[in-house]
Amino acid sequence: MSKTERGIALVTGASSGIGLVTARALLRDGYRVFGTSRKPMPDTPDGVTMLICDVTDDASAQRVVDEVLDRAGRIDLLVNNAGIGLLGGAEESTTEQAKAVFDVNVFGTIRMTNAVLPVMRRQGRGRIINLSSILGLIPAPFNALYASTKHAVEGYSESLDHEVRTQGIRVVLVEPGVTRTSFEENITRPDQPLAVYDTVRADAERLMREIVAKGDAPEVVAETVVKAANAASPKRRYTAGKAAGQVRFIRRFLPESVVDRNLRKFNRLPN
Repeated sequence: MSKTERGIALVTGASSGIGLVTARALLRDGYRVFGTSRKPMPDTPDGVTMLICDVTDDASAQRVVDEVLDRAGRIDLLVNNAGIGLLGGAEESTTEQAKAVFDVNVFGTIRMTNAVLPVMRRQGRGRIINLSSILGLIPAPFNALYASTKHAVEGYSESLDHEVRTQGIRVVLVEPGVTRTSFEENITRPDQPLAVYDTVRADAERLMREIVAKGDAPEVVAETVVKAANAASPKRRYTAGKAAGQVRFIRRFLPESVVDRNLRKFNRLPN
């Protein structure tokens, strides 16, 4: 397809933040773009078609895929962006709360992927881009459950890519660093907070706000998604932003003891 006619893209969690900026970037690059949100939203002024989808519901995921097919006839690109955060000590969340985070971040990705794979297989081509995080590469004190979901997305995506590559489908990871969005404003708090964590949890929240204020613009992530979508021979993973690249390098090449010491220093925890 030409640059002015890339194909049909479906972006989950496109009501704001990285998802919305990514949908618009793909639109400018020549894709016809459908975005999803949990609640009804008007189409964007520049032409992103907004559809309702709850990624925690199998039927909803299938419905949105069917609706895109009814309107456009195919799906060339799926960007699994929908996600939620959770900040607090790992033991401060009930199992039910942990399941809820996994239901969006991991099983939501799986639901959407399972819904589009038969479509892409019939087409003989397709690309799935899963939004991970640098917290899918490193430990994350007071973000243990969120980081666990991103570690799971990493393993799932890389494994799935091997399974479907011979069907003309590629699965790619995009790993943002800290990004300037309202993500931290909407982050979930623990549902069984413990007094022993009150001070360090508050410190972790302050640190998050500080680093988000200095983080990458969401356009950095969007540009990386567009690059991953259009690469003739895509890499398995793309870091988005300088900090994400540095974290990946540190995790891969430095001794574990050095990584551990620097991680605690960054998080302002005693060694």
